[in-house]
Amino acid sequence: MTTRPTLVLGATGKTGRRIVPRLRLRGVPVRAASRTGGVPFDWYDPTGWDAALADVEAAYVVAPTTPGPVGTFVDRAGAAGVRRLVLLSGRGADDWAGSGFGDDMRDAEDAVRASSSEWTVLRPTNFFQNFSEEAHLAPLLAGDLALPAGTLTDPMVDIDDVADVATRVLTEPGAHGGRTYELTGPRLQTFREAVAVIARATDRAITYSEVSAEDYAASLAAQGFDDDVARAVTAMYALIERGVLAATTDGVREVLGRAPRTFEDYVVREAAAGTWRR
Repeated sequence: MTTRPTLVLGATGKTGRRIVPRLRLRGVPVRAASRTGGVPFDWYDPTGWDAALADVEAAYVVAPTTPGPVGTFVDRAGAAGVRRLVLLSGRGADDWAGSGFGDDMRDAEDAVRASSSEWTVLRPTNFFQNFSEEAHLAPLLAGDLALPAGTLTDPMVDIDDVADVATRVLTEPGAHGGRTYELTGPRLQTFREAVAVIARATDRAITYSEVSAEDYAASLAAQGFDDDVARAVTAMYALIERGVLAATTDGVREVLGRAPRTFEDYVVREAAAGTWRR
């Protein structure tokens, strides 16, 4: 195994903070980079990039929310001798054109695929953990989750499966080069069904409500989310309503050799931890 470190961007984020300890347990030297971490990295301040990339074997890349910087980063990574790049993108990115969602991720995919380094793209769908972190948590604690998701289904995935896949890809040179893995959970479900599972497991009266995209964007803005983020998330739910994401894949099993975790497994863990306790 190489003694050169693996660079994890967004090391304090949803996926990064799960990947870092997994790599360390495998004996992989890790350079954990973020805007506030021990290794500083800011997508909008390239002055620190070369130090972060120095003597790196592989890099886990989470794109910024605006197109452009990943192309420059990929060039710097190639010049620094980085041999492999693993990019976090989003489920079905090829079908997003004209949706108003995901320009940043499509731009990042183009940049990584044009790299001289071995590359792999991971495309997970919505995370189970959206119900226990960030936007969905506060409404669930208040007793009602309101979304513009319609009645169509999403094969949501456990973020721990995504972290397991990323770790495997980062530690298996040559096995995943040029591959794009679409990552989903084991079955389709509506957001109403998901909320009902949480309500049963917690013995709480939690409901799901359908709202318009405009009202949902306004609610995100009221919670303090940036207007661009609110518009992007709302556009994502429009994709769900169109059925763009409504199919399961074998991506998790293809990489890990096992089925993806179920939503019920996730809910039991979070309920035991008291996540949705008021």
